[in-house]
Amino acid sequence: MIATTMAAAAMLQVVQHEFVFVADENYHSVCVAGTFNDWNKEKNPMSPEPGGTTWKLKLALRPGNYQYKFVLDGDKWITDPRAAKNVDDGNGNTNSVLTIAPEGYNATLAKVGDGKITASAVYFTPTVPRLNLDRGRLSLHIDTRKDDVATVRVVAGGQTYTARPVAGDEFTTEWQASLPWAGKSRLRFHFEVVDGKTKLVYGPKGAGKQGNFELKPGNFEPFEVPQWVERSVIYQIFPDRFANGDKSNDPVGSMPWDGDPTYYNWFGGDVAGVQSHLSHIRGLGANAVYFTPVFEGPSNHRYETTDYRKVDHRFGTNAEFKSLVANMHKEGMRVVLDGVFNHTAVDFAPFKDIIEKGKNSKYTDWYFIKSYPVAVKENPPYEAWFGFPSLPKLNTNAPGPSAYVLDTIDFWDREAKIDGWRLDVANEVDQRFWRRFRPKVKSHGKDKWIVGEIWGDGSPWLQGDQFDSVMNYRFRGAVLDFVAKGTSSPTAFMDNLMRVYTSYVPQVSRNMMNLLSSHDTPRFLTECGEDGRRARLGALVQFTWVGAPCVYYGEELGMSGGKDPENRRGMRWDLATVENPNLSFYKKLARVRLGSEALMVGDPVRVQADDQRNFVAYGRVYRDDAALVTLNRSDREQTVQVSLPQALRPALTRKCVEALSGKPIQVSPDGKLNLTLAPMSGAILVPAKGRLRSSA
Repeated sequence: MIATTMAAAAMLQVVQHEFVFVADENYHSVCVAGTFNDWNKEKNPMSPEPGGTTWKLKLALRPGNYQYKFVLDGDKWITDPRAAKNVDDGNGNTNSVLTIAPEGYNATLAKVGDGKITASAVYFTPTVPRLNLDRGRLSLHIDTRKDDVATVRVVAGGQTYTARPVAGDEFTTEWQASLPWAGKSRLRFHFEVVDGKTKLVYGPKGAGKQGNFELKPGNFEPFEVPQWVERSVIYQIFPDRFANGDKSNDPVGSMPWDGDPTYYNWFGGDVAGVQSHLSHIRGLGANAVYFTPVFEGPSNHRYETTDYRKVDHRFGTNAEFKSLVANMHKEGMRVVLDGVFNHTAVDFAPFKDIIEKGKNSKYTDWYFIKSYPVAVKENPPYEAWFGFPSLPKLNTNAPGPSAYVLDTIDFWDREAKIDGWRLDVANEVDQRFWRRFRPKVKSHGKDKWIVGEIWGDGSPWLQGDQFDSVMNYRFRGAVLDFVAKGTSSPTAFMDNLMRVYTSYVPQVSRNMMNLLSSHDTPRFLTECGEDGRRARLGALVQFTWVGAPCVYYGEELGMSGGKDPENRRGMRWDLATVENPNLSFYKKLARVRLGSEALMVGDPVRVQADDQRNFVAYGRVYRDDAALVTLNRSDREQTVQVSLPQALRPALTRKCVEALSGKPIQVSPDGKLNLTLAPMSGAILVPAKGRLRSSA
């Protein structure tokens, strides 16, 4: 019997933390940038103490772990000399780590059943992603202190729904409750957090007798994303390095295809090369292609744009690219272009006009000019991306550049009917512009995809008013730690995956761009120490976890490479043979994924995490379909017993098969099965009949 009742208000729990930097010399400015401000080096300036060598800043932060650095004089990034811990960010850099515990966390020990609840650690807010409507069900997510409470319930419409733990970290357990709601009637609800004889009733401050949250018909608009993405395998192409199909447009001094890449050399990849290898992409199972920039620009990566409405002449013509996109559409492939709208090249016409005419140019408000005359030089008199003089920052909130970019979206819809935009350094563009950008893109069809380059938590851009998705570098980080480096345990791995998944509403998580490598990271095989077994195990996770797998060109062939420019070598077409076991494995993964409703669109289910045996099992479930994924990260063969949770049993206690090998698997009526797994390998179990379709 519950003897004690506590009341809690639904307010954001934050802790004041003071950053302190003690310099060994004088600086003009010091800022702190990190995962709490999307690595914005200008957003949080610190204030100097008398003497000018000690800088301080107080920030209100939610409890959790953050990575950060100090930025000195605008462009010198350093770790915190006073930090208790530094970590590798997965891209060859080191960041300092800040841990913020909830208020009162250290006052008492947490213990389930002791009747004590740390009220300051309980948190819910009735906004995305804590509240979401998807597939006719309302999902509610609430945090409590880890190992602190026994039960969490939602009381709604006279019914009680029990929440289940779905994610967490060293501080927090995240609970999820799901209840049916069609959005056509008013719904009132509150939470009951229970431990021992103590019940904490959690609702909005000052609301009603029990403190009920309230949803009204017409006031809640669901967050809709393109549904084709979750059913896709995406292939990323770096245009200059994929294939050279037309020697006539090769840049002067082009390298031999197997030459060593530098920051500045060219290899001659072009439209004709992509066209000649569409069969490879389709044969891999990919049904969407993301091109890094194809527009006119002076560099081999084309992230310095000269003309947003002209395909670079070294890649092809507008007409040739239009024909390529049309052919890809005929093959059932979607096409996503890279939009670099944060900065331009210095030979972009409006910037050239400013250089020539100075204050008299009609384009002065297109950029952030500090002083005149404007010249391209070190410490430029204008804002530039990371201080690089060749990348002047575009003022997308000014009428001229805003209209130009939005008209460019119209242009490429007319020109080639492209299917989506990947947005470069999206966190550095004012969000007010992205809120204008989304309706422009969606005016050409709700199925047009918008994916931002966000390396950390993408939540600020994924509230339904800006992007559909982000590049899921946090997913990459979880796989990197568990598979490639072996630095996280199975339990931590599942916690990390679920934490990323529950950061966003389910429909957003299902259309995440899940990558292991990109043009901005070392290749995953290199991160794995050139161990092909680990690389393939990572790929297995990539193709079976929630989100759309994105394969960086050559990953399927076993290409390796360190940081840029080593990760941008010419495609190893000599490895694209039927004898290549890596290519065969990727084709199997794509076939299995595209043949399983559960693996494409299913919800994740935690099954097992054995830290002693380095073994992980998770499931995916959708309606009457399910899949079980098992991972053996150990260096030895293991026979493991798995007990299926109830959600997976209806589909998998019938006859099932290990999808990669085709081997039948026996599952007992009570959901138990035994699996023998080779070292550094995994298995995928799916129902045997009527479930596995061709990837064609």
